[in-house]
Amino acid sequence: MSKSPSSLSHPAGNVRVHVHGVESPHPPQAAPWSLLRMGLASRIAAALAMSAALWALVLVAMR
Repeated sequence: MSKSPSSLSHPAGNVRVHVHGVESPHPPQAAPWSLLRMGLASRIAAALAMSAALWALVLVAMR
């Protein structure tokens, strides 16, 4: 059963406008580093280092 294009369209009353312009009150800031730009090995190493640090904190707190 195929649907006609008119049955897939949005109703006319449901129009939303999403605009990013110069007048934006909060412009994006340049990040000095990004997890998305890190390689897989770097992300795994960072996760292991963070895990080790948190476990050390737990072990010290349990003393």
